[in-house]
Amino acid sequence: MPTGKVRFYDEDKGFGFIQGDDGEQVFLHASVLPADAEITTGTRLEYGVADGRKGPQALSVRVIETPRLAKRNRRAADEMDIILEDMVKMLDAAGERLKQGQYPDRASARKIATMLRHVADDFDV
Repeated sequence: MPTGKVRFYDEDKGFGFIQGDDGEQVFLHASVLPADAEITTGTRLEYGVADGRKGPQALSVRVIETPRLAKRNRRAADEMDIILEDMVKMLDAAGERLKQGQYPDRASARKIATMLRHVADDFDV
């Protein structure tokens, strides 16, 4: 059976792609994953391959190795407290604009989205 690493996987959408050790890119659908499997970028898998409508598709997937997230990159709790307080202020301001029927301007929306992603990464270790 071929092996490879998950190159991309979106849990909400239920699909992703595997980069095979042989260089082949294979479609990965959530329906072929083992129950309770946590799939992230870099997860090593063993899988069967079938020809799908749009190319090779993974079947009979087995998780070989899950990458470990480094806790050393996590911010200290007192730093996160300050960041969360600032984020709450930004979200409150955005909420007030939404109550007035206006979305935040593009620059503010990007800043909020970036901050939310970074905070989520620090919590999800």
